[in-house]
Amino acid sequence: MLIKNKYKTLFYIFLLSHLIIWTVAPTLSNVNLPLDTIEALAWGSNLSWGYSKHPPVSAFIVELVYSFFGNQDWAYYLLSQIFVVTAFIYVWKFSNLIFRKKIYSLCSVFLLEGIYFYNFTSPEFNVNICQLPFWALVVYYSWRSINYQKISDLILLGLFMSIGFLSKYLFIYLILSVKIIFILTLLDKKNFKIRLLIPSLIFIIFLTPHIVWLYNNEFATISYALNRTGIEDVSFKNHIYNPLMFLLKQTGILAPVAIMLLVLSNLKKINFKILKKDKYFLLFINLFPIILIFITSLISGAKIRTMWMTPFYLFLGVLLIQIFKDCLNEKNLKKFLSVFLVFFILSPVSYLYISFFNEFKRTDYPGREISNLVQRRWDENFINNISIVVGDEWYAGNLSYHLSSRPIWFNTIENDLSSVTSDTGVIYVGNPKILKKFCPGIYGTIKPIGICMIGAK
Repeated sequence: MLIKNKYKTLFYIFLLSHLIIWTVAPTLSNVNLPLDTIEALAWGSNLSWGYSKHPPVSAFIVELVYSFFGNQDWAYYLLSQIFVVTAFIYVWKFSNLIFRKKIYSLCSVFLLEGIYFYNFTSPEFNVNICQLPFWALVVYYSWRSINYQKISDLILLGLFMSIGFLSKYLFIYLILSVKIIFILTLLDKKNFKIRLLIPSLIFIIFLTPHIVWLYNNEFATISYALNRTGIEDVSFKNHIYNPLMFLLKQTGILAPVAIMLLVLSNLKKINFKILKKDKYFLLFINLFPIILIFITSLISGAKIRTMWMTPFYLFLGVLLIQIFKDCLNEKNLKKFLSVFLVFFILSPVSYLYISFFNEFKRTDYPGREISNLVQRRWDENFINNISIVVGDEWYAGNLSYHLSSRPIWFNTIENDLSSVTSDTGVIYVGNPKILKKFCPGIYGTIKPIGICMIGAK
């Protein structure tokens, strides 16, 4: 039986357990870091204000971790969980602004364990995970800014909006939702203050270097983002099929949450009127970003990839508990906690099972072993260090991560020849048939790739 007024302690026990389990599980079961994490590390070795696929924040963060921990895989699994747990903390803090009883806040966070974005897929640090704390922080400081209009809150809101957007462009859907909430609130109160422009001013200042980078690089990141949606396919069926598939996938993703909610609540006591208490803030924060992305798919025919929705459901638990809180009771709570524990345990068990018994995963790639072989071959032939690796983010990125010299990664150096001198140690990774013909140095093959090494003798 839960002890009254101990919900905060239970919350932090949950956070610590989540952090430890989801750091240890992939550390024990994976031979190599996941694709997106290696990709971010490749970018991080060559810091810039943008990359061909995404804005720069995820690369900045992993490079900061690398500067302290180097190529220790556990550090990046821990990093990912710190981001998840930080998001949970601000969901908790926000829910405490909404609810008087801590039990409601606890259930709001526990419901999130039914969404596999926050457990099963969370070990892979990528741009989706990178958004989580900033998404939560923007919602938290939006509420505070609307209600208190403190300058410190407005500054932090602008800062976290900027970092979130520079993590991934899809963050714009939350920013637009926040802007609409602010406008509606101002129209209602008719009390505009110039300080309310602070978040927008900070946002513009922080985005300026990235905008300059986009201009200088032919808007490569935006082109990649559009290509990923399949928007170039102008088939009319995509305007129906892709939005419909989006809705079906979201239904499947949220099914465990629905199960947990059914156990917790009596659906006969739905109370939508209570949402008026906060001027429908919860509805806007939860539903409007999803509506916007659905409309985008409907109008453009774009395919919305499942993992893109990772941050969108962070405050779903708060919304649902606000609607159903009148029907919570101790009996239902015990059942709810039992179901929660099932999902809490089942998810890491499933992850470990798949990791150990599925032999066709990128996380089984022997990146460290291959890097050691390359390093030994290099030391037998050259006297200088490996400074540059050239190739795709996966094969070349693994070398950049695992090699002790931490070489800078380039996808290509055709436009960066100024960085290559006669003393530069360079490794090219790519198609073995092409490299073998044109390699001016030492050539070798580690299937399925060819490796060309050029160094000083």
